[in-house]
Amino acid sequence: MKYGPLDLVGNVGVVILMVTYLLLQLDKLRSTDLSYSLLNAAGASLIVVSLLVDFNLSALVMEVFWVLISFVGIYRHFRLKAIRS
Repeated sequence: MKYGPLDLVGNVGVVILMVTYLLLQLDKLRSTDLSYSLLNAAGASLIVVSLLVDFNLSALVMEVFWVLISFVGIYRHFRLKAIRS
């Protein structure tokens, strides 16, 4: 197996997702925090980029939904912020 630049991009995405989940479990991050949704969207997006080279449909579907669900959290953050002000 050849390890290329997009493999590194995907691995960085995995690290972002794992660290984000760890911070959530350690109560260092709340699921309602904007940073939680942004980190999830960024990590999943990097994995999607890596899947463009080494395609896997199941993984792509999962990561695309991960990004979309993260966008729901980002939208909710700004919507609630607008309502409060």
